[in-house]
Amino acid sequence: MILDVHGSAAYAYTGGKPFDPALPCAVFIHGAEHDHSVWALQSRYFAHHGFGVLAPDLPGHCRSAGPALTRIDALADWLAALLDAAGVARACVIGHSMGSLVALDFAARYPARATHLALVATAVPMAVSDTLLDAALHREPDAIAMVNGWSHAPLAAGPANPVPGSWLRGMNQRLMERVSATGEPGLFHTDFAACHGYADGLARAAQVRCPVRLLVGRHDVMTPPRAARALAGALGQSSPQVDTVTLDAGHTMMTEQPDATLDALFAFASAHSAAPPP
Repeated sequence: MILDVHGSAAYAYTGGKPFDPALPCAVFIHGAEHDHSVWALQSRYFAHHGFGVLAPDLPGHCRSAGPALTRIDALADWLAALLDAAGVARACVIGHSMGSLVALDFAARYPARATHLALVATAVPMAVSDTLLDAALHREPDAIAMVNGWSHAPLAAGPANPVPGSWLRGMNQRLMERVSATGEPGLFHTDFAACHGYADGLARAAQVRCPVRLLVGRHDVMTPPRAARALAGALGQSSPQVDTVTLDAGHTMMTEQPDATLDALFAFASAHSAAPPP
């Protein structure tokens, strides 16, 4: 589905179903150098089990027109405008990595619009090393290779792979290369710099008023579980419910543990919405 957001085309995948704004809405927000396709399994299941689904490409990423936005708060404002364009008043907001910061900022600054908040592979602050920032700016293929290597748990490359015959690291590498090729120059650095520069995370967390679920990967070296503890504590100051689900996965848990990720998200969203049972 193509929506007009601030006068520019914004693409949102709807999970294989026509979007119905009358249904409870679930919004899936991707991370740096990714697009909507990282949520393929989860978004499609939600769409076929009682939810209206919006899984957008963020500005400047693949099918959504640029320019890419350079600040997390600007991306949260863009998300609010996307919901306006889709005719959605309130939504369950789900974000992965950089997308989790966008979801957090949105839920804090638009409290009447977030029914509940799920943060997948998150950390506050989400600092990025100078070495990786420099590689993303000047040697993007090297940055993609580094991040792709760090994003997967060892089990993702072995017989524990939940999708026999697929190569999770290879798929993620090709996705990042495609986003790089179709996006504007320096997009990876733009995304990383937005994460690195986001200094309001803990303050925003203390303003969240909806239920929250954090999904962390036991083997995640990009945003390790300990990096979410301060965030969980800050969320607990204002949210009526905060819980953490730990999965046996690395940073890309949507593909490493697709069913477990889906189960954790769908149970949480269904418990706090008017969605009919599957």
